[in-house]
Amino acid sequence: MDAVTSLQCVCPGPDPLWRYLAEHDPKYKGKKKLKISGRELVSVPPQVFGLDQLQVLEMSPERESCLRYRMELLPQEISCLRNLTCLYVDSNNLKKIPAEIGTLSCLERLTLSNNHLSSLPAEIGALQRLHSLHLANNSLTELPVPLCQLRSLTFLDVSDNKIGTIPSSIRHLEKLETLLLLFNSLESLPEDVCVLRNLRTLWLGNNQLQSLPAAFGELVNLDWGYNYCSCNFEGNPLESPPPEVCSRGPEGIRDYFLSLHRIRRD
Repeated sequence: MDAVTSLQCVCPGPDPLWRYLAEHDPKYKGKKKLKISGRELVSVPPQVFGLDQLQVLEMSPERESCLRYRMELLPQEISCLRNLTCLYVDSNNLKKIPAEIGTLSCLERLTLSNNHLSSLPAEIGALQRLHSLHLANNSLTELPVPLCQLRSLTFLDVSDNKIGTIPSSIRHLEKLETLLLLFNSLESLPEDVCVLRNLRTLWLGNNQLQSLPAAFGELVNLDWGYNYCSCNFEGNPLESPPPEVCSRGPEGIRDYFLSLHRIRRD
């Protein structure tokens, strides 16, 4: 018996599709939610895409013992679920995301971590309500430019990829509060990162950074608590500023570059 049928059977009546979605989950405050795991991930039941009032869809292996059942392809029919606000498809075997993802205009949270994605469709830039995007542990070699169109984004995790470049258009993510870039291949950061004044968390550990942008000290809202210092910069061959300066946080970094500027001017 598949996941959809099993839920319908316990909710008989004239409108079973609506009723089985009345799952009580305090995390989603009464939103219509469906969770699919196990064998159904290998071949998602087609009736799922007829649930046009669905708001939360989880399609990830439920626990480690279920990892042998993974989704290889996110069906194009995902476009039928126009009312989705949360879509979880992490820890699958996805190598690409269909362009139809761009039709989910109500989407606020999207988790794609632990897959095999090397790129994203341009259409993902149409998700103007998206505020949380998880892309950790994939195969991205650059931060996809379409992501910089997501003006509502407050959380972006692209750690543990192979990212070597950040586009200057990242400056458009003005609402971004958390940017996780750990375990990538970054050799430099564009100055444009320094205009993201709402950033509170910026983790850059384990990259190839030798220097920081001169305006880095303008990111005055960054949380530089003791617990986060290792995530901020540890594992980079930093020279300008040196690690002992970076450990002082944005103020120390700003003073370093101001002093450097005075020395060069004199």
